[in-house]
Amino acid sequence: MLLNELPNGARATVDRLVAASHEVDEGALRRLAEIGFIPGEPLQLLRRGPGGREPLAVLIGETMFGLRLLEAQCIRVTPAVAA
Repeated sequence: MLLNELPNGARATVDRLVAASHEVDEGALRRLAEIGFIPGEPLQLLRRGPGGREPLAVLIGETMFGLRLLEAQCIRVTPAVAA
């Protein structure tokens, strides 16, 4: 599942980064990894921007990031199982 497919408020764990389109290069994937989107890292999709689109507010660790839809489509996640 891709990060952008999670519902608002959902928690998940990063599986891997993938190039979602030809617009995404290795540099963009490296930047995502450098800011914390690495395999095994837990995250939460807090909310989406106006109209349910972008930016996506994502909490990873104690830091909130605003991601474009294109960036969120590069992050494969495993949704957390509700306890």
